[in-house]
Amino acid sequence: MALDSELQKKLQIFLVVAIVVAGGRAGYIVYERHEARKEEAKPKQEGLLKADYYVSPKKLHPYDLKSARQLTAQPVWVKVGYQLTCYPYDRNRRKADFEHEAGTLLPLQKLTIQDVVTDVSPQVPGTRQVLARFEVEGKSYAVPIGAEKGGEFKIYSDDAFFIEDPHDLYKHWPADVWKKIDAHEVQAGMSELQASFAIGLGVPEGSGAYGWRTLHYVNGGKPLVITFENDEALEIKPGS
Repeated sequence: MALDSELQKKLQIFLVVAIVVAGGRAGYIVYERHEARKEEAKPKQEGLLKADYYVSPKKLHPYDLKSARQLTAQPVWVKVGYQLTCYPYDRNRRKADFEHEAGTLLPLQKLTIQDVVTDVSPQVPGTRQVLARFEVEGKSYAVPIGAEKGGEFKIYSDDAFFIEDPHDLYKHWPADVWKKIDAHEVQAGMSELQASFAIGLGVPEGSGAYGWRTLHYVNGGKPLVITFENDEALEIKPGS
C-alpha cells in the first residue's frame, strides 16, 4: 500500500533525526574515549592542586624567646624568598650589624637556626628586634623574625619558615617541577604556589583572583612577569 506524501515526509524527517542522533552519540563516545586516554597519559594538574589543599604545615606559635628557640630543634626552610633581609652578627658582642645588609634569604633556603636572641636596631630604638641566628660558610648572620616592646613579643617565624621539608609536604608534585624549584626556575604549567617556591613572592598587577592574574616577581634581581590562568603559568616573560 503506497504511503501518502505527508506521512512519507514525516518518516524521512524521523529517519534523518535518528541518523543524526545516532551519529552524534557515536561521535561523543569516541570523543570521551579519546579524552580519557589523554587524561590517563598525563598527570592531572587539577588533582595535584586539590591535593595542595590538604597540606597543613606544622607551626610553632612562639610567644616569647623560650618558645621561639624551638626553631633550633630542627632545620627550617625559608617560605618567603627574597623578602627577609639578614645582617652580619658578632657572636662575641652579641650584636647584629644593622648598618650593613648581608642580602636576602633565598626561596626555600635551608637553615640551621643556632639561637634566637634580641638586639636593638638604630632605626627603631624603642623596640628590640627578635633575631634568628644562623651560620653560612662559617660566617654568622641574623634575620629579624619579630619584635619585643615592654615585655610583649610579636613573633612571625611561622610566616617566615617551614619547620618541615617542603619536598615531603608537597611530595605529590612531579619530579620535574621540584627540579625547577630547586634550581630557582619557573616553567609553564606551574601553579602560583610552585612559582613562589621557585622565585619568591609576586606582586599582583591590577585586580584578579588567585590563580587568574598577572604577577611581577623580583626574582633576586632577574625580574619576571607571569600570567596565570586556572592557577597554571600561561605566559612567562622578563620584567623590568
